[in-house]
Formats: sequence, C-alpha cells, structure tokens
Amino acid sequence: MSQVMETEPILIVDDNPNNLKVLSYALGSARFKVAVAKSGEGALKQVQYKPPALILLDVMMPGMDGFETCKRLKENPATKEIPVIFMTALDDTDNKVKGLSLGAVDYITKPFKTEEVLARVNVHMKLRSLSKQLQEQNQILEQKVTERTAELALSLEKLKETQIQLVQHEKMATLGQLVAGVGHEINNPVNFIYGNINHAQQYIQEVITLLNLYKKKFPEPGAEILKQIEAIDLDFVVEDLPQLISSLKEGTQRIAQISKSMRTFSRSDTSQMVKFNIHDGLDSTILILKHRLKANEKRPAIEIIKNYGNLPEVWCYPGQLNQVFMNAIANAIDALDESNQGRSYEEINADPNKIAIRTEIIDNGDYMAIAIEDNGPGMSQEVKAKIFDHLFTTKPPGKGTGLGLSISRQIVEEKHRGKLRCISSEGLGTEFIIEIPIYKSSD
Repeated sequence: MSQVMETEPILIVDDNPNNLKVLSYALGSARFKVAVAKSGEGALKQVQYKPPALILLDVMMPGMDGFETCKRLKENPATKEIPVIFMTALDDTDNKVKGLSLGAVDYITKPFKTEEVLARVNVHMKLRSLSKQLQEQNQILEQKVTERTAELALSLEKLKETQIQLVQHEKMATLGQLVAGVGHEINNPVNFIYGNINHAQQYIQEVITLLNLYKKKFPEPGAEILKQIEAIDLDFVVEDLPQLISSLKEGTQRIAQISKSMRTFSRSDTSQMVKFNIHDGLDSTILILKHRLKANEKRPAIEIIKNYGNLPEVWCYPGQLNQVFMNAIANAIDALDESNQGRSYEEINADPNKIAIRTEIIDNGDYMAIAIEDNGPGMSQEVKAKIFDHLFTTKPPGKGTGLGLSISRQIVEEKHRGKLRCISSEGLGTEFIIEIPIYKSSD
C-alpha cells in the first residue's frame, strides 16, 4: 500500500540495531519518513528539536526504559500529544495495562511482523490525520465566530434596540452555516472510514473463521507452521485484532456523534415553528461547549448534572432556542470561572463546579420548564435587576457585549410566548428558568 510522505518523521526508539534496521527499511519502503534513537534519553532530546508524527518505543532498554520515556513525553505539554506505540516482548496483561495507562495508543508484542507494524502505524497515522483535520476545522470555526462576534458587537452599539432582531438573526445564520459546514465536512470522511471498518471487521472475522477451520481439520500442521504460529503469537493476534477494530469503530462513532450534534445545534429556522426535541437541543449545546467544561491546569472539569423529565416535542424555532441554551450555559461557565479566582485547584476540587439542568412539565401540562443552575458566586439584587437590559454586562471590555440575555428574553417571550426569569442571590449561585408553552402558537 502506497503512503504519502509525512513532513514529520516516525521516530523508532530501540537499542537493538537489527530492529532499527528492519523497521527503518519497512517504514521507508512504505514511504514514511523515519528517524531513530537508541535510548530513551536520546529520544527525549530528539523530539525537542524535531517532533515526530508517531513514536515506536521499545520498553526494555538500558538506562531509561520505555515506560519512563513515555511518562516524560506525556508530562511535557510540547510532546504529550505525540502518539506512542510500545514494542516489547513483555506480553503480560500488567505490562500492557501499565503502558496504556501511561498514555500509549497501542502495544506491539515482539517478535513483530513488519506487516503488523505497518498496519498499525497506518491506522494511527490516519487517526492522527483525522484528529488534526478536526482540530484545524475547530480553530477556523472559533476564529470566524470570534471575528463575526466582534463585528456584531460594534454594529449593535450603534443600532441598539431597533436592530436587536436583525443582529440576532444574522449572528445565528452565520454561526449555523459555519457549524453545519464543519459538521458536514467531518461527516464525509467519518462515513468513509466507518464503512471501511465494517468491511474490515467482516473480512477479519472471515479470515479468523477460516483459520479456526484449518486448525480443526489439520490439528498437526507440521513443525514449520507451528514455529510460525508461535513466532507471530497467533492466539493473541486472533484475540486482539477484533478488539482493535472495535476500538476504531467506537472512535468513528464518537466523531459521528459530534458531527450530528453540530448539525442539530445549527438547525436553520423557517418562518414557521417546527416540532423539536428540547433534550436534543440541550445535549448538542453541551457538546459544543464541552471544550470549556473540561478540566484544565486551573480547575477540575465542570460537572454537568442532567435531570431530564418526560417532555413531548414542542413547536418552536430550534436554532433560536439553542442560542438561549448556549447563552445560559456559557454564562454559568463564566460565573464559575469567576468564582474560582483566588482558589487553589485542591480547594475547587473539594467543592467542585457544577451546572445542573432540569426539565419538567408545569402548569397542568400547558408549559415545559428548562432550568439551568450553577453553584457559582450568584449576583447582587442590583445586578440581577439589570441583567436583561440591552447592552448591560458585568464582564470586562472585550469579554461580553451585554446582548446575550437581552436577546434570550426576546426569543423566549416574544418569539415563543414563554417566560425567562432568573433566581439568584450572592453566594448561592444562579438559576435561569425558561418556560415554553407546549401547545402550538396560533401565529
């Protein structure tokens, strides 16, 4: 199989010159660029000035072994994202678990076959390429949204109340097109990979079935074949290969789920209301904001607590309601990050950040309520009285436009004939409650 030459090399780390020679030749023949290191110390130095695309790392080496080398790679922010595949004769479960827990993406048992190494390298290089494409698309999306938001903020200062509706429509149309476009771009390669994985899974199962049939029909295949079976550890390959394919399948399903959520979030509204599952809108919004919920060096992850009731589909403008959810959840994240100022990681972990989302039927079945509550610092009664005012914000310049809650109230109360209210006190967190009529509007 031909392979396009990567700009970044594949680094082989092994103290055995013969292994280096065999792997270098095999990868070079497959048109991969190759770099080598004969020790863990040498590998750490080499990745500093020329980061590789992937590392094939021997475990048993004099001095710094592969486990310690991998640990140091994953501790360094500059190298922690480089995929590591261990190569070792240690095939027991404990060593495999140890290697994977250190951050390795795969484990190849020696003596290895170059075909297996190439197959696994190709798989992980493709996964890395897809991951980079997704990251680049996300960066482009974030940049375009940031640029567009700045333009809208400047325009809204001049147009004020008379232009809120126009700006809101323009903003959501642009955001929807960007998100939907990225979602579709992701969807195409994912479908291609997922379809091929299904075929690969079927072919592998057929080959395994054939091998088992041979084993049954010819229980004594001869010394040469028995030697080869032992050399490639056939039982392990037969057991591990389906699991490897299943892992790849799960990964592509996860990317497909992200793509679907992006398309759900970016649904375009028409002049007429449509039936919509509110929980789908909430889930897609949470997924879009997931990068802000994850743990970072300053705080643990923000916990999302879902308490969904049994809601029917509701007549609404889905894209606009998703914007309301986005504003409410993003504001909750901002409030929690503000409350974390001056607190250590350990202090925050002892009293973790939480956002609770509750949905239920109220008012004898005439309305549904969506409550979004955080355990942040809350707000004073003076601030609470102004939060829905046009252009009012407590955020520093460049961080907020003062439009989110004003537009949200307009969407809920004017477009959907519902209610949007806030419950908050200093030190007791904040809760936004969105109430939407279940019946179809007569407009």
